[in-house]
Amino acid sequence: MVRLLGIDPGLRFTGWGLIEADGNRLAHVADGVIATDSDASVPERLKLLHDALMALLALHRPAEAAVEETYVNRNGTATLKLGYARGVALLTPALVGVPVTEYAAKTVKMAVVGTGGAEKEQVAMMVRRLLPGATLRRADAADALAVAICHAHHRSSRLVWSAAGGARTVAI
Repeated sequence: MVRLLGIDPGLRFTGWGLIEADGNRLAHVADGVIATDSDASVPERLKLLHDALMALLALHRPAEAAVEETYVNRNGTATLKLGYARGVALLTPALVGVPVTEYAAKTVKMAVVGTGGAEKEQVAMMVRRLLPGATLRRADAADALAVAICHAHHRSSRLVWSAAGGARTVAI
């Protein structure tokens, strides 16, 4: 059994979700959202995000982490700020030796719902179905659990591929 942390980064709200994977069996461990004060400076918000992720890593001790890739929109400033939060989400687990994998939003939706164009409500519904007991107080937590589920599915595919004598790493 392996514990996996999924992160849906955002400067205002960063969703997180922990699952345990034992082969194809998945179990919900915990989920939530890290919220920052929009009146605080960006450096203060990034520090809060880092400190909260460090506390989660210390408390739950995941073996691996997965982060959703940034969605680029028309607002360059918003995209840049999202990139800052994503950088913290990628760096923080790496600082404590937790391997981090990135997934595109379409890949996450495909793994959880079966279509890359799924709506947020469809993702949340499937997360609830796959992980009974998930609280999902915000869509960000559902998205983070979806990232963790995606990683569990792709992780086992990579392990099978590698065990069969294939390439050691597979780009996703």
